[in-house]
Amino acid sequence: MPGIDENRPFIPAKIAVMTISDTRTLEDDKSGQTLVDRLTDAGHTLADRTIVKDDVATIRAQLEAWVKSPDIQVVIATGGTGITGRDVTPEAFEALYTKPIPGFGELFRMLSFETIGTSTIQSRATAGLAGTTLLFALPGSTGACKDAWDKILVTQLDNRYRPCNFIELMPRFGEK
Repeated sequence: MPGIDENRPFIPAKIAVMTISDTRTLEDDKSGQTLVDRLTDAGHTLADRTIVKDDVATIRAQLEAWVKSPDIQVVIATGGTGITGRDVTPEAFEALYTKPIPGFGELFRMLSFETIGTSTIQSRATAGLAGTTLLFALPGSTGACKDAWDKILVTQLDNRYRPCNFIELMPRFGEK
């Protein structure tokens, strides 16, 4: 049975949160704050938080800085994963992947179907590894952030989760 093994230690991850929006500020960024609240409540460390414009070069520059930083192991972004002309988050993220994690988007859309039905096909949620940093791009809605954290990330970012999780794999991300 999958679940938390209380005999294993919890290992906090250093997580950065990025909101992609032309209109949000830290004061009204409910989705970004939802992620911050959930990750800190789970025992992880908020390593950084920012809001960037819907622009591939701007998003990518911030991601590249965080991927180079030893103080950040995971990036979770919210916004810009739809299909409108201004939605460019997947393009920025996927350009940096050294290893895509297609199962994340597939699982997210499957779980999202339970909440929003067929509208889930409009989401281009994505994840991948960029060097040794995990990158997750979520839709901009608070509900999508809650679903992604509560139903996927909270366990995959917990070393105690069995049969396997991302945290226990982190020391091996840089293997050749």
